[in-house]
Amino acid sequence: MYRDRSRYKMFTRRALMLSGGKAVLLSALAARMYYLQVIESARYQVLAEENRINLRLLPPPRGRIVDRFGVELAVNEQSYRVVIVARQTADVEETLDKLGAIISLSDYERRRVRHEIKRRRGFFPITVRENLVWDEVAKIEVNAPDLPGVMIDVGQSRHYPYGEAAAHLLGYVAAVSEAELTGDPLLALPDFRVGKDGIEKVHDLRLRGKAGASEVEVNAIGRVIRELARREGQPGDEVALSIDMALQKFAYDRLGDESASVVVMDVHSGEVLALASTPSFDPNAFTKGITTAYWRELTANSRAPLTNKAVSGQYAPGSVIKMIVALAALEGGILTPDHSVFCKGYIELGNARFHCWKKYGHGHTDMYKGIQQSCDVFFYDVARRTGVDRIAAMAGRFGLGQLPGIGLPGERRGLIPTRDWKLANKGVPWQLGETLIAGIGQGFVLSTPLQLAVMAARLANGGRAVKPTLVRSVRRAGEVETADAGTGAEPPDFPEIKIGKASLAFITGAMNAVTNTPKGTAYRARIKEPGMAMAGKTGTSQVRRISMSERQSGLIKNKQKPWIERDHAVFVGFAPVDDPRYAVAVVVEHGGGGSKVAAPIARDVLLETQRRDPSGVSGARRFAQG
Repeated sequence: MYRDRSRYKMFTRRALMLSGGKAVLLSALAARMYYLQVIESARYQVLAEENRINLRLLPPPRGRIVDRFGVELAVNEQSYRVVIVARQTADVEETLDKLGAIISLSDYERRRVRHEIKRRRGFFPITVRENLVWDEVAKIEVNAPDLPGVMIDVGQSRHYPYGEAAAHLLGYVAAVSEAELTGDPLLALPDFRVGKDGIEKVHDLRLRGKAGASEVEVNAIGRVIRELARREGQPGDEVALSIDMALQKFAYDRLGDESASVVVMDVHSGEVLALASTPSFDPNAFTKGITTAYWRELTANSRAPLTNKAVSGQYAPGSVIKMIVALAALEGGILTPDHSVFCKGYIELGNARFHCWKKYGHGHTDMYKGIQQSCDVFFYDVARRTGVDRIAAMAGRFGLGQLPGIGLPGERRGLIPTRDWKLANKGVPWQLGETLIAGIGQGFVLSTPLQLAVMAARLANGGRAVKPTLVRSVRRAGEVETADAGTGAEPPDFPEIKIGKASLAFITGAMNAVTNTPKGTAYRARIKEPGMAMAGKTGTSQVRRISMSERQSGLIKNKQKPWIERDHAVFVGFAPVDDPRYAVAVVVEHGGGGSKVAAPIARDVLLETQRRDPSGVSGARRFAQG
């Protein structure tokens, strides 16, 4: 009995202890459940939502670039790309192998994907291939269950409808480089592009826009089930240029296969209507991913298709600088227009002989004839009497040796030498013979085609310091430009250069004689249409010195020389003569004579510009059709 009672008490104690232990465990479990489900419920709800819902940035549509009439120069097109998210696949290499069995993947693309995965966070989608065709998209979607982390992304790619004709103006966009990453998550998106050159680069921040966002529900392996919410981004701003694309295309085509450039600008407003450079490149190739072969072709081309020659090319201007030399002499009180020099084909200075382009000379030559027939001997004499520093000062007033400030990458300032410049940069004094050479636009003198157009515009507009402009407006997409598309707003009130009106009238009159009198060097290239005549000045700049032995044995014609040794052909002008509105500058690298090569190009471009002039009824109709 006693033993049974003892066993009962022991069982009871053990039962109580076991029950107590269970109660403690249950209490702890209940407390833990209360803590997780009540106190920490909000936190775990967020974590669960983060696993179920992904927030994705949406790249905004890049702003359009249009010409002065709203013609689209840079737009966006829908495109398909395949991307991979490293965090959503266990083995990236295996997944790429499977994807490579469906669509072609190059070794370069594989290396790039590996590199991008290493330098970016695991949840960022990495572009594997862009610009997929629909058949490739369909194959990837059908095999989606076997491709964890792989998805098709629908985006937009940049497209340039006019291709090479506007490439140097617009530039291009390309993928963001490591150096361009600033921490902005928008730059890390696989399809995001930034401007690399031209207007695309200069106005990149305004063209980008603001990102949108998309909330999508995903399953356990990260594949999208549905979109829950979407907020579209704000499109980039629209950039309207002063360019008339139809005229730009005409100028580009007119240059043909030459290594050349042409600039057309309004002499009153400074608006640039055409700025073409040849040869060019296809900006769409950079958007889609330029091939190694095409890149080598561009960089190996001796005619520099990647260089915007209109703003970056620096050339000896040759005889087109003679108007500046004449103005320096007139305004400095050194000479009068009736100053005369006898040209016998050369002039001697010490034991050196400086030759005229005309072997047997021009005979008695005054300033009018000197410009009309481009007599070198006359301007040797004028330059010697005037001095290089006075010439440089006058050149600066007409924009030479200064940055035009048009706002394009690679813009150069050229060079107008002075005595102080040579001593500071060459360490030796200036020589009088160098003044003679500078007087015909050779030697150290360098200028860009844009600078020459500015010079011509300032001569034509009565002596106002007009500056070139390329961008008319940068505005939010959808905003309406109030200014008339053809004529633009009231031109800026540019300051006067303070040149005597009589001197300026004399110079422009002599330029008129260059093209519109039988003895003028550009008479054969004149515009014959009534009311559209142009005035101008030819120039031929040597790229190498001609030795005395070459002169004695007879000069070889340009077309018989190697291309690289031929003279540059230059022409500047304006039209119409009676009421100047447009200025032009043409430079043809190694083209030969300015009268034979550059002047006809300028004539055709200025004629087309006037035919498209919106100030006239017929012109406005052509603009609307163009």
